[in-house]
Amino acid sequence: MAIKVLVVDDSIVFRETLSRLLGAESGIEVIGTAVDAFTAREKLDKLAPDVLILDVELPKVSGIDFLKELLPKRPIPTVVVTATAISAFDAISAGAVDFVKKPLVRSRTDIEDFARLLAQKIKVAAIAKVKLYSHPANVPPPASAKNLILTGSGNSSIVIALGASTGGTDALLAVVQDLPANTPGIVIVQHMPPVFTKMYAERLDRICKMRCKEAQDGDRVERGKIIIGAGGFHLRLAKDSNGYFVTSKEGEKVSGHCPSVDVLFDSVADTAGKNAVAAILTGMGADGAKGLKKIRDRGGFTIGQDKETCVVYGMPMVAYQQGAVCQQAPLTKIPEIILQHCK
Repeated sequence: MAIKVLVVDDSIVFRETLSRLLGAESGIEVIGTAVDAFTAREKLDKLAPDVLILDVELPKVSGIDFLKELLPKRPIPTVVVTATAISAFDAISAGAVDFVKKPLVRSRTDIEDFARLLAQKIKVAAIAKVKLYSHPANVPPPASAKNLILTGSGNSSIVIALGASTGGTDALLAVVQDLPANTPGIVIVQHMPPVFTKMYAERLDRICKMRCKEAQDGDRVERGKIIIGAGGFHLRLAKDSNGYFVTSKEGEKVSGHCPSVDVLFDSVADTAGKNAVAAILTGMGADGAKGLKKIRDRGGFTIGQDKETCVVYGMPMVAYQQGAVCQQAPLTKIPEIILQHCK
């Protein structure tokens, strides 16, 4: 049965082109379009789509404000289309399952590539869990947040590695937000396009107790620092006489992605071995499962996010099935588990 899709965008050219291209994709049926939030609300009631494609920049009511109003009443999987990273992260926080960067259409190939990418995200969204938006003022801090303390210097050889995809921007934030400033260095791969990874790192840097930055080739991995793999560049862990550092280099996609979680985890297994603590979080596919298994085989401690708290239980499921996971846990427990294994 085809996935029924409603496309909401204020550009008639974009709506019609996208509808035609998505309609040509196997397993997807565009059942309607809307020019704004008001029309979209009417079409949702009449057409009952499975997935909503939503432009962030809409007249009168923005796509993000529309999501905040819509999802508590009608939790429909939504993929937002946006030109800016800030809007993408705000949309995810509002409950969108995923986002896709609006293309700069210079040729027919650009829009066709965009439609293919969007079709992939639609198929993932159709099986994803929708996170209901709650106003920040109404969300109490995690009960364990104030208890996240790393006493003493701990093991100076420890390195923490995290990998995520769909749903990962919020999941990663939940893991690292309240980690103490003296936590061992963290390296992260989140599937995300170029530019967006830099904005995401800056966002985490403003929120977290640890410092955070987008990876640059040669960055040192230090206590109190988080390094986010740059979009389009593979992130690897390396070591010299002064300790850990990262390499950030362009390369072919691995496990369908660049940066790839498998590439990062494989390097962490080789470089840190038993001193690695790694977690694989929400996401579609299998990227990271092989690398996580290698970390466990080398004596490192590995964690998998559980099915109940994943937006998409794909990557953690494959890792668990392959015997790569030492401990499976809900998202809220993962920060405590990480710290337990840093002491």
